[in-house]
Amino acid sequence: MNAMGIDNAFIDRLVETFYGRVLAHPELGPIFDARLSGRWPEHMAKMKSFWSSVAFRSGAYGGKPVQAHVGVANMSPALFPQWLELFAATLDDIAPNAAVKAWFMATAERIATSLTLSLFYNPALDDPARKPA
Repeated sequence: MNAMGIDNAFIDRLVETFYGRVLAHPELGPIFDARLSGRWPEHMAKMKSFWSSVAFRSGAYGGKPVQAHVGVANMSPALFPQWLELFAATLDDIAPNAAVKAWFMATAERIATSLTLSLFYNPALDDPARKPA
């Protein structure tokens, strides 16, 4: 990551800029703010640790992302594309080069897919007997 121009200062800027946009978003902002009210500094530190751990493979982050999102009021699969759009816009504005944007977007897309499947997947919907003819 260092060879790509990524350091902890970039991670800090990424997280700060992205969550500033999340808070201003008409759908995502209220959901995040309701869940994190009074705990934003803690969340920001946790997200910086998470992204630093992912980018540098440091193992510093010890949280459980899926469990952290279980039971979030008003969360739906439809919100993840909006989350990804804000993340992409943030990278458009601050990523030092296209390779950095591509790496972070691919990682964010995998995270979004993993969370969506973990939180909302219903195996019964894949049952051929339950699908309309």
